[in-house]
This record gives sequence, structure tokens and C-alpha cells, in this order.
Amino acid sequence: MNGKQTVRNHLVVASPVGKLRLVASEKGLVAIDVRNHTKQEVSSKNTDAQAILLKTKKQLEQYFAGKRTSFDVELDLVGTEFQVQAWRALCRIPFGKTISYGQQAKNIKKPKAFRAVGSANGKNPIPIIVPCHRVVASDGSLGGYSLGLKMKKQLLALEGVSEAE
Repeated sequence: MNGKQTVRNHLVVASPVGKLRLVASEKGLVAIDVRNHTKQEVSSKNTDAQAILLKTKKQLEQYFAGKRTSFDVELDLVGTEFQVQAWRALCRIPFGKTISYGQQAKNIKKPKAFRAVGSANGKNPIPIIVPCHRVVASDGSLGGYSLGLKMKKQLLALEGVSEAE
């Protein structure tokens, strides 16, 4: 960190999986937080960030209503080079499909890095839109999910994926 505080706008929206706190910079969506709705951000009414929040809200509403299968919200991914690479690979998993952590590692040309991929997925700041819920264990079981297996099951069911557990 350079000590400079990034100005971010935020918006809390209701969803079938609970309240979602959307955070955006002027470059794109930074986070979807389902756990902490009271944390204060440095906030302004940056018009670019506000437009991104409203676009995200609309696309999430469409997704939860079964009317959207992909997102085209601008993302402002903040992480290590490896994490960002893993998160971008998540965005290429089609709606209603799952892949294993091993397949995700192969997709980023690091086939032995499946544990590191799992760790990166656990730090994904933009769940749902960067769909880490679509990654399962190689035996077809759900594996982990930073927001809890209940939410992972809900999101997969919404996408028509029957679980293997």
C-alpha cells in the first residue's frame, strides 16, 4: 500500500442469499461483502463508481431472478498476480457448470497449483460475479466456500447444478 486511501462508494442490496454490500471504485467493482454491512468506507459520490454499483445491482437482481447467466460489470480486482489470474479464470466458467480446483489450475497453466488456486478462491473479494462457487473438489463434492457451504449450495441450485454430495 502506498498510504493513499482509495475513495470507494458502497451500496447494500437485498438478495435471496442475504444482504450484499457492494463496493466500487471509479475503475470497477472491488468487493461484494455478505458479512459486514456496518464497516465504514471513505465514500464520495463518484459518478463512475455509482454507475458501476447501480449496474451491479441490476445484474445481480437479474441473476437471482433467473434472467441473467453472465455478468459484464467492470471489475477492479486487487490481489497478487497469481490471485488475479485465478480469479479471471473463474470468470470463464460458464453458468450452470462446475470445474475442479485441479482443472482451474490447468486452465491458468499451473497444473500443480490446485491448492494455491483453492487458497486464491477463498480470498476472492467479488463472490457470485467472480464465480468461485462453481469450483468443486475433484471427487465432485462441494469442497470449500469462504461464505459457507449453505450459500454455495444455494448459488449452484440457482444455476441448476445438482450436487454430488
